[in-house]
Amino acid sequence: MLDREGFRPNVGIILLNQRNQVFWGKRIRSHSWQFPQGGIDRGETPEQAMYRELHEEVGLMPEHVSIVARTRDWLRYEVPDRFIRRDARGHYKGQKQIWYLLRLVAHDWNLNLRATSHPEFDAWRWHDYWVPLDVVVEFKRGVYEMALTELARYLPRNDQRNRFLRGGTRAMRHADEGAAPQSPFMGMPPGLELPPGASFDPDPQSELRSPSIQTPSVHPK
Repeated sequence: MLDREGFRPNVGIILLNQRNQVFWGKRIRSHSWQFPQGGIDRGETPEQAMYRELHEEVGLMPEHVSIVARTRDWLRYEVPDRFIRRDARGHYKGQKQIWYLLRLVAHDWNLNLRATSHPEFDAWRWHDYWVPLDVVVEFKRGVYEMALTELARYLPRNDQRNRFLRGGTRAMRHADEGAAPQSPFMGMPPGLELPPGASFDPDPQSELRSPSIQTPSVHPK
């Protein structure tokens, strides 16, 4: 389902734990990490689509989360032609998204990447809210920045840290003056392979960086 301009209605999900860290998922059979997202089916409201995608992608039910906030308007990104399937070129332009900020109110062992027969992720971890954009597929970075920035106002005041979004080479400054910098993205060590459905939570003192992001062809999901 596309609108008149060729954008597919879509929802994005930023899922918080009690430490205001966000769910960060590794797309199945790739090194690409992202937030859960998915298309809005005909007849669905954005909220209905959000709950459906939440279950399909991470196995959670409505009772496992509470809605903190959502973006006011659609946030759009265009997909370069080289990432669009040939049969969709010419009429599919990109995504327009409503982003939801959710709070996990259940234990994170309720997360299940194999809730359906078509999993989107094969690994996940908790990550600081202000994710570095250099590990996000390039054409999605603007939307990620807009969504994170708009929804950040709903975080507790003591979590309004530096907005470290773009630089993968600059160190984050801590809120406490004089605190030692830490790596902005503790990603998977090169060569580490995880089985489908596994979770990954590296040593927070590690200086390992994530491998380069692979960007497979995008389908109008």
